[in-house]
Amino acid sequence: MKVYLDLVFFINFFFDFLILLGTKYVVKEVTPIWRVVLGSLFASGTIFLLFLSLSSFLLFLFKVIISAFIILITFGRRNFFTDFLYFYLISIILGGFLYLFDISFTYQNQGVLFYGHGLGLNFLAILILTPVFLFFYVKEYRKNKRISSVIHSVEISIGKKTYRLKGLLDTGNQLRDPCTGKCVILVSPQVSFPLSHYFYVPYKALNTSGIIPCCKVDRVIVDDHVFSKCLVGVSKEKFSLGGVDCILPNQFKEDL
Repeated sequence: MKVYLDLVFFINFFFDFLILLGTKYVVKEVTPIWRVVLGSLFASGTIFLLFLSLSSFLLFLFKVIISAFIILITFGRRNFFTDFLYFYLISIILGGFLYLFDISFTYQNQGVLFYGHGLGLNFLAILILTPVFLFFYVKEYRKNKRISSVIHSVEISIGKKTYRLKGLLDTGNQLRDPCTGKCVILVSPQVSFPLSHYFYVPYKALNTSGIIPCCKVDRVIVDDHVFSKCLVGVSKEKFSLGGVDCILPNQFKEDL
Protein backbone atom coordinates (compact mmCIF):
# COMPACT_ATOMS: atom_id res chain seq x y z
CA MET A 1 0.00 0.00 0.00
CA LYS A 2 1.35 3.42 -0.96
CA VAL A 3 1.17 6.30 1.50
CA TYR A 4 1.63 9.79 0.06
CA LEU A 5 3.10 11.72 2.98
CA ASP A 6 2.74 15.08 1.27
CA LEU A 7 -0.99 14.50 0.77
CA VAL A 8 -1.42 13.25 4.34
CA PHE A 9 0.52 16.27 5.63
CA PHE A 10 -1.59 18.71 3.60
CA ILE A 11 -4.91 17.14 4.74
CA ASN A 12 -3.75 17.13 8.38
CA PHE A 13 -2.62 20.74 8.12
CA PHE A 14 -5.92 21.79 6.52
CA PHE A 15 -8.09 20.23 9.23
CA ASP A 16 -5.80 21.22 12.11
CA PHE A 17 -5.84 24.81 10.87
CA LEU A 18 -9.65 24.83 10.70
CA ILE A 19 -9.99 23.33 14.18
CA LEU A 20 -7.53 25.82 15.72
CA LEU A 21 -9.14 28.72 13.85
CA GLY A 22 -12.56 27.59 15.08
CA THR A 23 -11.21 27.37 18.64
CA LYS A 24 -9.76 30.88 18.30
CA TYR A 25 -13.14 32.38 17.34
CA VAL A 26 -15.22 30.37 19.80
CA VAL A 27 -13.00 31.21 22.80
CA LYS A 28 -12.31 34.71 21.40
CA GLU A 29 -8.55 34.36 21.69
CA VAL A 30 -6.46 37.28 20.42
CA THR A 31 -3.60 35.14 19.13
CA PRO A 32 -2.23 36.23 15.71
CA ILE A 33 -2.94 34.09 12.67
CA TRP A 34 0.72 33.14 12.25
CA ARG A 35 0.57 31.27 15.56
CA VAL A 36 -2.47 29.36 14.29
CA VAL A 37 -0.43 28.40 11.21
CA LEU A 38 2.54 27.44 13.41
CA GLY A 39 0.35 25.27 15.65
CA SER A 40 -1.16 23.62 12.56
CA LEU A 41 2.29 22.88 11.14
CA PHE A 42 3.37 21.33 14.43
CA ALA A 43 0.19 19.24 14.58
CA SER A 44 0.66 18.07 10.98
CA GLY A 45 4.24 17.09 11.71
CA THR A 46 3.02 14.43 14.11
CA ILE A 47 2.08 12.08 11.25
CA PHE A 48 5.16 10.06 12.26
CA LEU A 49 2.90 8.49 14.88
CA LEU A 50 1.33 6.52 12.02
CA PHE A 51 4.55 4.55 11.69
CA LEU A 52 5.18 3.84 15.39
CA SER A 53 4.16 0.52 16.87
CA LEU A 54 2.37 1.71 20.00
CA SER A 55 -0.37 0.30 22.15
CA SER A 56 -3.74 2.04 22.12
CA PHE A 57 -3.09 3.55 25.56
CA LEU A 58 0.35 4.92 24.64
CA LEU A 59 -1.00 6.29 21.37
CA PHE A 60 -3.81 8.06 23.24
CA LEU A 61 -1.30 9.43 25.77
CA PHE A 62 0.94 10.71 22.97
CA LYS A 63 -2.02 12.44 21.32
CA VAL A 64 -3.00 14.20 24.56
CA ILE A 65 0.57 15.41 25.13
CA ILE A 66 0.89 16.60 21.53
CA SER A 67 -2.49 18.37 21.81
CA ALA A 68 -1.22 20.20 24.88
CA PHE A 69 1.83 21.41 22.93
CA ILE A 70 -0.40 22.48 20.03
CA ILE A 71 -2.48 24.63 22.39
CA LEU A 72 0.61 26.14 24.02
CA ILE A 73 2.17 26.96 20.65
CA THR A 74 -1.04 28.49 19.26
CA PHE A 75 -2.64 30.23 22.24
CA GLY A 76 -0.13 30.19 25.09
CA ARG A 77 -0.97 29.08 28.62
CA ARG A 78 -3.24 31.94 29.78
CA ASN A 79 -6.51 30.08 29.06
CA PHE A 80 -4.96 26.67 28.56
CA PHE A 81 -7.73 24.45 29.94
CA THR A 82 -10.52 26.35 28.16
CA ASP A 83 -8.61 26.31 24.87
CA PHE A 84 -7.78 22.61 25.32
CA LEU A 85 -11.42 21.74 26.05
CA TYR A 86 -12.84 23.58 23.02
CA PHE A 87 -10.04 22.28 20.77
CA TYR A 88 -11.19 18.73 21.50
CA LEU A 89 -14.88 19.67 21.42
CA ILE A 90 -14.60 21.15 17.92
CA SER A 91 -12.44 18.18 16.84
CA ILE A 92 -15.15 15.76 17.96
CA ILE A 93 -17.92 17.75 16.25
CA LEU A 94 -15.92 18.00 13.02
CA GLY A 95 -15.03 14.29 13.24
CA GLY A 96 -18.70 13.42 13.61
CA PHE A 97 -19.57 15.52 10.56
CA LEU A 98 -16.87 13.81 8.47
CA TYR A 99 -17.98 10.39 9.67
CA LEU A 100 -21.58 11.16 8.69
CA PHE A 101 -20.39 12.41 5.30
CA ASP A 102 -18.29 9.28 4.85
CA ILE A 103 -21.15 6.94 5.76
CA SER A 104 -23.57 8.80 3.49
CA PHE A 105 -21.42 8.73 0.35
CA THR A 106 -19.03 5.80 0.77
CA TYR A 107 -21.36 3.09 2.05
CA GLN A 108 -24.69 1.56 1.19
CA ASN A 109 -26.90 -0.05 3.77
CA GLN A 110 -29.33 -2.91 4.02
CA GLY A 111 -31.23 -2.45 7.26
CA VAL A 112 -28.65 -1.80 9.98
CA LEU A 113 -25.76 -3.26 7.92
CA PHE A 114 -23.41 -0.99 5.96
CA TYR A 115 -21.03 -2.06 3.23
CA GLY A 116 -18.73 -0.15 0.93
CA HIS A 117 -19.74 0.32 -2.68
CA GLY A 118 -16.47 1.72 -3.92
CA LEU A 119 -17.47 5.35 -4.40
CA GLY A 120 -14.92 6.70 -1.95
CA LEU A 121 -14.83 10.11 -0.34
CA ASN A 122 -14.82 13.11 -2.59
CA PHE A 123 -11.96 15.11 -1.07
CA LEU A 124 -12.85 18.21 -3.04
CA ALA A 125 -16.32 18.17 -1.47
CA ILE A 126 -14.79 17.71 1.99
CA LEU A 127 -12.38 20.60 1.48
CA ILE A 128 -15.31 22.83 0.51
CA LEU A 129 -17.93 21.63 3.00
CA THR A 130 -15.73 21.44 6.10
CA PRO A 131 -14.96 25.19 6.40
CA VAL A 132 -18.61 25.96 5.56
CA PHE A 133 -19.77 23.62 8.33
CA LEU A 134 -17.31 25.10 10.84
CA PHE A 135 -18.26 28.65 9.86
CA PHE A 136 -21.95 28.07 10.58
CA TYR A 137 -21.17 26.13 13.77
CA VAL A 138 -18.99 28.94 15.18
CA LYS A 139 -21.53 31.57 14.08
CA GLU A 140 -24.45 29.78 15.75
CA TYR A 141 -22.41 29.00 18.86
CA ARG A 142 -21.43 32.64 19.38
CA LYS A 143 -25.00 33.78 18.69
CA ASN A 144 -26.42 31.32 21.25
CA LYS A 145 -23.71 32.26 23.73
CA ARG A 146 -24.64 35.95 23.46
CA ILE A 147 -28.30 35.09 24.01
CA SER A 148 -27.64 32.73 26.91
CA SER A 149 -25.48 35.36 28.65
CA VAL A 150 -28.57 37.54 29.18
CA ILE A 151 -31.13 34.75 29.69
CA HIS A 152 -31.60 33.55 33.28
CA SER A 153 -33.80 31.17 35.21
CA VAL A 154 -36.07 33.12 37.56
CA GLU A 155 -38.01 31.87 40.58
CA ILE A 156 -40.53 34.29 42.14
CA SER A 157 -42.15 33.42 45.48
CA ILE A 158 -45.41 35.09 46.58
CA GLY A 159 -46.91 33.60 49.72
CA LYS A 160 -47.12 29.84 49.27
CA LYS A 161 -46.95 30.01 45.50
CA THR A 162 -43.78 29.88 43.40
CA TYR A 163 -43.49 30.91 39.76
CA ARG A 164 -40.62 29.51 37.67
CA LEU A 165 -39.91 31.71 34.67
CA LYS A 166 -37.32 32.49 32.02
CA GLY A 167 -35.97 36.04 32.35
CA LEU A 168 -34.08 38.42 30.07
CA LEU A 169 -31.61 40.87 31.66
CA ASP A 170 -32.37 44.21 30.01
CA THR A 171 -30.12 47.18 30.78
CA GLY A 172 -32.90 49.41 29.46
CA ASN A 173 -35.26 48.41 32.28
CA GLN A 174 -34.64 51.22 34.79
CA LEU A 175 -38.14 51.14 36.29
CA ARG A 176 -38.34 51.84 40.04
CA ASP A 177 -41.12 52.47 42.52
CA PRO A 178 -40.70 56.18 43.44
CA CYS A 179 -41.99 55.55 46.99
CA THR A 180 -39.87 52.56 48.05
CA GLY A 181 -37.04 52.84 45.52
CA LYS A 182 -37.44 49.15 44.65
CA CYS A 183 -36.67 48.05 41.09
CA VAL A 184 -39.38 46.34 39.05
CA ILE A 185 -39.32 43.01 37.20
CA LEU A 186 -41.63 43.20 34.19
CA VAL A 187 -43.64 40.01 33.69
CA SER A 188 -45.65 38.92 30.67
CA PRO A 189 -49.44 39.24 31.05
CA GLN A 190 -49.62 35.50 30.38
CA VAL A 191 -48.26 34.92 33.91
CA SER A 192 -51.12 35.36 36.37
CA PHE A 193 -50.33 36.91 39.76
CA PRO A 194 -52.91 37.37 42.59
CA LEU A 195 -54.89 40.53 41.80
CA SER A 196 -55.40 41.39 45.48
CA HIS A 197 -51.71 42.21 45.83
CA TYR A 198 -51.61 44.82 43.08
CA PHE A 199 -50.77 48.49 43.43
CA TYR A 200 -49.74 50.96 40.73
CA VAL A 201 -46.32 52.38 39.89
CA PRO A 202 -45.90 55.25 37.40
CA TYR A 203 -43.47 54.81 34.54
CA LYS A 204 -42.06 56.99 31.82
CA ALA A 205 -40.51 55.64 28.63
CA LEU A 206 -39.63 57.07 25.23
CA ASN A 207 -42.61 59.17 24.04
CA THR A 208 -44.94 57.43 26.50
CA SER A 209 -45.87 57.34 30.17
CA GLY A 210 -48.48 55.68 32.38
CA ILE A 211 -48.91 53.39 35.34
CA ILE A 212 -48.18 49.72 35.65
CA PRO A 213 -49.76 47.26 38.13
CA CYS A 214 -47.16 45.84 40.51
CA CYS A 215 -47.12 43.50 43.48
CA LYS A 216 -44.78 42.75 46.34
CA VAL A 217 -42.91 39.48 46.38
CA ASP A 218 -41.38 37.49 49.21
CA ARG A 219 -38.30 36.41 47.32
CA VAL A 220 -36.80 36.35 43.84
CA ILE A 221 -34.06 33.88 42.88
CA VAL A 222 -32.23 34.57 39.62
CA ASP A 223 -29.97 31.61 38.84
CA ASP A 224 -28.40 31.19 42.31
CA HIS A 225 -28.71 34.81 43.44
CA VAL A 226 -31.43 35.87 45.89
CA PHE A 227 -33.11 39.30 45.61
CA SER A 228 -35.67 40.68 48.03
CA LYS A 229 -35.80 44.43 47.38
CA CYS A 230 -37.80 44.30 44.18
CA LEU A 231 -41.34 44.32 42.82
CA VAL A 232 -43.07 42.50 39.99
CA GLY A 233 -44.97 44.52 37.41
CA VAL A 234 -47.30 43.04 34.83
CA SER A 235 -46.64 44.28 31.31
CA LYS A 236 -49.53 45.25 29.06
CA GLU A 237 -47.97 43.56 26.05
CA LYS A 238 -46.66 40.05 25.46
CA PHE A 239 -42.92 39.54 25.01
CA SER A 240 -41.53 38.25 21.72
CA LEU A 241 -37.96 37.73 22.92
CA GLY A 242 -37.20 34.06 22.47
CA GLY A 243 -39.84 32.74 24.85
CA VAL A 244 -38.89 34.80 27.92
CA ASP A 245 -41.54 35.34 30.60
CA CYS A 246 -40.06 38.38 32.33
CA ILE A 247 -37.59 41.23 31.89
CA LEU A 248 -35.10 41.73 34.69
CA PRO A 249 -34.05 45.25 35.75
CA ASN A 250 -30.65 46.73 35.06
CA GLN A 251 -29.93 46.79 38.82
CA PHE A 252 -29.49 43.01 38.78
CA LYS A 253 -26.58 43.25 36.33
CA GLU A 254 -23.83 43.72 38.96
CA ASP A 255 -24.84 40.59 40.86
CA LEU A 256 -25.34 38.41 37.79
